Amino acid sequence: MRIRNPIRAVLAAGILAGAAPAAFAAALSAAAEFKTVAAAQAHCPGGAVVWSTLAKSHVYHLSSSRYFGKTKHGAYVCQSDANAAGFHAAKS
Repeated sequence: MRIRNPIRAVLAAGILAGAAPAAFAAALSAAAEFKTVAAAQAHCPGGAVVWSTLAKSHVYHLSSSRYFGKTKHGAYVCQSDANAAGFHAAKS
């Protein structure tokens, strides 16, 4: 069996080994996602709160960004949690 797409190869190897495909994708836990800035700040006192897009792009927006809290699908999260889940700051 020849698999041309390397991502499919990794997923196929994981599935064949008994691992779920979700094990290969970094994701924020639902417990780390908040609807308000205040709730996120209570979860991470002293840490920065960012707006995560919760999309495949794994991007988050800082409070200085015009997209902070504005994208269609997103949540407020601690920056440290976002970084640990493989997210990165938006370039703009």
